[in-house]
Amino acid sequence: MNFYLTEEQEAIRDGIREFVAKEIAPRAAEYDRTHEFPWENFRQLATHGYLCMNIPEKYGGAGADYLSYAIAVEELARGCATTAVIFEVHNSLHSEALLHFGTEEQKLKYLPRLAKGEILGAYALTEPTAGSNPAAMKTRAVKQGDHYVLNGQKSFITNGGQADLYVVMASTDPAAGGKGISAFIVPRETPGMSFGKPEEKLGIRASHTTDVFFNDAVVPAENLLGAEGDGMKIALATLDGGRVGIASQGCGLVQAALDICVPYAKTREQFGRPIADFQAIQWKLADMATDLEAARLLLYRAAFLRGEGVRATREISMAKLFASEMAMRHTVEAVQILGGYGFMTEYKVERLMRDAKITQLYEGTSEIQRMIIASYVLKG
Repeated sequence: MNFYLTEEQEAIRDGIREFVAKEIAPRAAEYDRTHEFPWENFRQLATHGYLCMNIPEKYGGAGADYLSYAIAVEELARGCATTAVIFEVHNSLHSEALLHFGTEEQKLKYLPRLAKGEILGAYALTEPTAGSNPAAMKTRAVKQGDHYVLNGQKSFITNGGQADLYVVMASTDPAAGGKGISAFIVPRETPGMSFGKPEEKLGIRASHTTDVFFNDAVVPAENLLGAEGDGMKIALATLDGGRVGIASQGCGLVQAALDICVPYAKTREQFGRPIADFQAIQWKLADMATDLEAARLLLYRAAFLRGEGVRATREISMAKLFASEMAMRHTVEAVQILGGYGFMTEYKVERLMRDAKITQLYEGTSEIQRMIIASYVLKG
C-alpha cells in the first residue's frame, strides 16, 4: 500500500497551488461581496489547461488521473470555494457525463469546447419536489418525431443562466418511475428554456444558482444522452464523481482554515502569552489537523478507486460525509479561535464557515450519505 503521490501528481498539486495563490485567492473576497460570476477565474483555468483535466487528450483534456483532479479541486477550494464548485460541476457532473455516456459524435462536438473554456457546463437534476428522491421528478420529455419536447422546472442549478450547455434529466416514461428517466444535452439558447434569478445564498455567493424552466422546449433526438431510461443510471454514476469533488472542497476549506488559525494563534496574545500556548487552542488545532488528514485519506482512496474504474459508491459516500461534516465543524472552530475577529468579514474564516455549510447539502445531503453507507454495511 503506497501513500505517496507520484511525481506527476505532486507537480500538478504544486502548480495549481501556485496558480490559485496568484490568480484565484486574491479575488475571492470581492466575488463573495459582489456575487459577480467569476468569469475571469474560469478563463484563467482554461488558459492554464485545468478545465476537463481528467478528460482524455483525444477530446481536448489533459488526460490526468482522477486523484490529480481531486487534488486540483481541493487546492481551488482552499483559495475560493465558489470557483471550486463551478469548476467541479463543469468537470465531474457535466463533462464526465458526456465522456462516459455520450456518443462519439457528442463527445467530439462538445468536450473539446468544454476543455478550452469556450462553453461552460451545468447539470440539471434537482426539482422543487424531487431533491433527495430524483425518481419523483416531474419534468417531462415527450418524443415527437425527430425531437423531444421538454416541460418542467429544475431548482438549485449551479451555473444556471451562465452555462452554455446543460445535462438535463427528464421523465420519458412516468409509469416506470426511476427507470423511465432519460438524460438530454440541452444548449442554453434552446427555445422554451428560461432561467430564474440567481438565488441569494449563505455561501459560495458568486456561484450562480437558479431555477431552470422548460416550456415546450424542443430538443433534437440526437441530443439524448445514452438510451431512453438511462437517466437514473447516468445520474447516480455522475453524482459519485460529484461527491468526490465535494469531499475535495471540504478538505480545501479546512486547509484554508488551518492556514489562518496556526499563525494567528502564534501571534495573538492574551494574558501575556500567545494563545497557542493554551491547551484549549492546541486541542482545537490538533483536532482540525487530524480530521483533515483522515478526510484526505478517505478522499484520496475514493478518487483512486474511481479513477481505476471501480464502482466505489460506498467509499465515495464515506469521503463526502466525513469531509463535509468536518468542514462545517472546523470552520466554526476557526471562527472561535479568532474570536471577535473571526466574526468580521475582513477575516477569511467567516467566509469559510459560510462556504462550508453547503458541502453537507448538495450532491446528496449528509443524511443521504449515511443511508447509502448503511445500505452497504447492512449487506454485510
